[in-house]
Amino acid sequence: MNQTQITLPEKKLLGIQVRTNNQTEIDPMTGKIFPIVQRFFHEKLFEKLPHRKKPGTTFCCYTDYENEIHGDYTYFIGEEVDSLAVIPEGLTALTIPAQTYAKFTTQPAPMPAVVRNAWFSIWKMTDADLGGKRHFATDFEIYDERASDHQNIVMDLYIGIEK
Repeated sequence: MNQTQITLPEKKLLGIQVRTNNQTEIDPMTGKIFPIVQRFFHEKLFEKLPHRKKPGTTFCCYTDYENEIHGDYTYFIGEEVDSLAVIPEGLTALTIPAQTYAKFTTQPAPMPAVVRNAWFSIWKMTDADLGGKRHFATDFEIYDERASDHQNIVMDLYIGIEK
């Protein structure tokens, strides 16, 4: 994975979410994340999002950490929007705070290996490896046109760090 450090402004998202933890997600086929991702795409929930900034660019976020990587967290899937003035029924808003991130860009790999391998590598990293202590506010993955081939997905993963 390639790694850089970047500071991003606040981002507003609309989508759906579920509460889970890493233990539940050990087997992606029996966890809670895979069904919510399927629902987002199979029900074409992205088409219900008003004010989409970059249609087709999906954010998968990890937030509301209970106990860093050991406890429950909220998994959110959606898209960035220009405004949260209208939130369609059944959808949820998430605001990612302005923050400094360790940004990782993966090598092409199939789903779900591309995600699992990236996270397993990050969990092994020290604060020095990351470029700072993890903030545990909101971390996220971005899937754009580089994710159209599910056997060769390239994604960006942003880990919030304290300055």
